[in-house]
Amino acid sequence: MLFTAKAEYGVRLMLKLGRQGTDRPTSLKAIADAEGLPLAYLEQVVAALRKADLVLSARGAHGGYWLARDPATITMFEVIAALEGTIAPMECFVREDMERVVCAFETGQALDPCATRLLWLRVQGGIERELRNTTLAELVDFSRHELHDRHEIGAEVVTRAANVATTISVAGDTAPAAGLAVGQAAAV
Repeated sequence: MLFTAKAEYGVRLMLKLGRQGTDRPTSLKAIADAEGLPLAYLEQVVAALRKADLVLSARGAHGGYWLARDPATITMFEVIAALEGTIAPMECFVREDMERVVCAFETGQALDPCATRLLWLRVQGGIERELRNTTLAELVDFSRHELHDRHEIGAEVVTRAANVATTISVAGDTAPAAGLAVGQAAAV
């Protein structure tokens, strides 16, 4: 099963709002620019999130969006369901009028029982379980650690480059050190 761009953009929007906190609204344009997302499409995404009571908004010069609740209480199931609707691994699993997963064989439309139903029910259950068990706070924490780790790795490369340049300079071979790039030092 593939989630749409709407789900991806919605999760990225929620992450951005989760990192901002609830003390001040964030403009949708600022989020669109920071995340490289189309503003017009993000407006549709945020409307669905507002309708699901996941985000709040204020108009005006200092307006914008913020989370309606603490990130620890917002599950990814809520976010994805608000944006995608019923989560189903196969088209035959959805009855729009019921907004729940229903196999075509349950409705009496098929002559033989579905041999793959158990598999698709397990797939759907696994996806829903993981989405329900994953909170926005977890993703925010993970993204902060990822960002921190990237900065640490970058700092380590710069430090290694400086150490290599110093070692080459001390050895009396200053010509190669002058042309040594940080990317080259990382390979040393």
